[in-house]
Amino acid sequence: MLVVQVSQHHSATSLSNVMDTDASEQTTALPPGLAEVINMSMLRKALERGLTPANIISYASLQVMTRWGRFWGTLRLRCKAALVGVPIGAGVTAHGPVGLMRWPGSHISIGDETSLISSWRRATAAALATPVRLRTFGPGARIDIGPGAQLSGTSITARSTAISIGRQVLIAPNCIIVDSDFHAHWPPEARATEPGMEGDRPVAIGDYAWIGLNCIILKGVTIGEGAIIGAGSVVTKDVPPHSLAAGSPARVLRSLVPTEDRAAAPQSAGQARPAAQTEIPLRRDA
Repeated sequence: MLVVQVSQHHSATSLSNVMDTDASEQTTALPPGLAEVINMSMLRKALERGLTPANIISYASLQVMTRWGRFWGTLRLRCKAALVGVPIGAGVTAHGPVGLMRWPGSHISIGDETSLISSWRRATAAALATPVRLRTFGPGARIDIGPGAQLSGTSITARSTAISIGRQVLIAPNCIIVDSDFHAHWPPEARATEPGMEGDRPVAIGDYAWIGLNCIILKGVTIGEGAIIGAGSVVTKDVPPHSLAAGSPARVLRSLVPTEDRAAAPQSAGQARPAAQTEIPLRRDA
């Protein structure tokens, strides 16, 4: 229960007078834990904007569901990671259930401040169809999630090589990343029984890259730092840093570096361009 005391020289004839009373003349008492869920500044703003009780209740319920989902999801993730031997950095959060399956002799790590989103209740994951799943399929396989990365319903499966996700990489809902074809190409009659592991290739996604909704990143691909992959793309070849690629198969469409930055880049033969200013020619058939 909220208790408000107002000095005698203030009129208590309206709620607005009470809310505008100097903080030194008020005393608030909230049940333990409720202060974190109900922010009084938010309540004051809601009242000032004239929101209806239904809107206030709707917003409060969203906050409660989001905070509870994050608390419970993070607790489950840390318990599961401790059981299966997956190191997790500081500040890692999970919204909803996260699938962790680590083959003996393989490695999975999750960096500091990583966010794993497996629940549609999170506003940025409204299109989420599946939870986050991290799985190694054999000894020597490796999955490394860099600090600050945000994965939404991402499925990552490393069978015999390494899949690395860089610092602060953004991966939109329902993306798939694999290092293998999982079956031999030839002969056709042996595909169901031959794993074809000799064709496995590592995958690397550079720092600050952004992977759009419903993308598939196949074996052997390196996505450069700061690159963007358009929604629904199937990435089969390397993508240069700071470039935009999209399509099935994905093709580089243009550079993300502003024109003035490219023009200011060093031009002399003896002076190389910085990686962030590497010019990528536009495709004429895009």
